[in-house]
Amino acid sequence: MDFSSINWLAVVIAAVSAFVVGGLWYGPIFGKAWMAEMGYSEDDLKDANMVKIYGTAFVLEFIIALQLALFLNHGDTSPSIGQGAAYGFHIGFFFIALSMGVNALFSRSSLKLWFINGFYFVVLLTLMGVILTAM
Repeated sequence: MDFSSINWLAVVIAAVSAFVVGGLWYGPIFGKAWMAEMGYSEDDLKDANMVKIYGTAFVLEFIIALQLALFLNHGDTSPSIGQGAAYGFHIGFFFIALSMGVNALFSRSSLKLWFINGFYFVVLLTLMGVILTAM
């Protein structure tokens, strides 16, 4: 792996974008539906160790952004913003969302929960692809 071509600021911004997208996705957009599908109440979420959850989530999302940057920077030419978006979308949809769909089938969780959780990553990785190729 060649880390010399990595734009570290772009990787950090891409990782931070996960919090922006997640805040909207699991907040005003699908928050109530996600809580209902998970069987959570507002009180259930208040008792969570948010430092552990957000801290670990950021580390994992940073690693995701870094790996996407390494993937996008592989080869002799830099991908365009459109290619970054397309690669992010394809990874998010064909690898993550569909894999989560298989898990949803076997765990017998709802189609709605699979959509909410799986398509968060489709949107996120598409955005990360844009950020990583735009900077």
